[in-house]
Amino acid sequence: MTTSTVGTLLPADVNCAEAFGPPPTGALIGPEVAHIQGRSPRRQRQFTAARVLARSALAELDVPARPLLPGRGGAPGWPDGTTGSITHCDGYTACAATRTIRYAALGIDAEPQQPLPHGTLHLTASAAEHRRLARLPQGTVPWDRLLFSAKEATYKAFYPLTHTWTALASITVTLRLDGTFTARHPLNPQPRQGRWTTRQGILVTALVLPPNSRQT
Repeated sequence: MTTSTVGTLLPADVNCAEAFGPPPTGALIGPEVAHIQGRSPRRQRQFTAARVLARSALAELDVPARPLLPGRGGAPGWPDGTTGSITHCDGYTACAATRTIRYAALGIDAEPQQPLPHGTLHLTASAAEHRRLARLPQGTVPWDRLLFSAKEATYKAFYPLTHTWTALASITVTLRLDGTFTARHPLNPQPRQGRWTTRQGILVTALVLPPNSRQT
């Protein structure tokens, strides 16, 4: 069995499902149809693909198929006792899910392997992060986009614990060449270790929080 790209970044007891290329198709369940009705065709494809992959990952946990509607902040409403994360960009869709008895929460993010649009980095990175990016070897990966992705993954991981919108600029991330990064969230500043990789023109980042994260 081939390990998924996002699966290489996560513990073995986190279930993952992913698709490169066009978003996978499938059936929505009841309230999901009403929720996405009237949205653009592109958004409908993204929403459907994410739910198809999420149900695939949850099935590995023996969780029956059920509607997965966005909750507070737009994050998916995961079944009781589970947690997960969904990401999509052009050419890639992925989901990761696990039991909350194993991990408090997790976040994954995917971005095109291209530099950020002009001006975006200044809105999402500190001066210290700018200096660290400048010291990384150029021409390998778009470090500004990778930093952005790592912050997105960190935000997604912590949102189920904080239920608070957090500006990406307030999340501190240090990237490393070995495929890891350290992240600090302003509401839970203990350093956390994440991982990153690239494949087929896509940057993928992931961060997992241990069960005791809710108490720190």
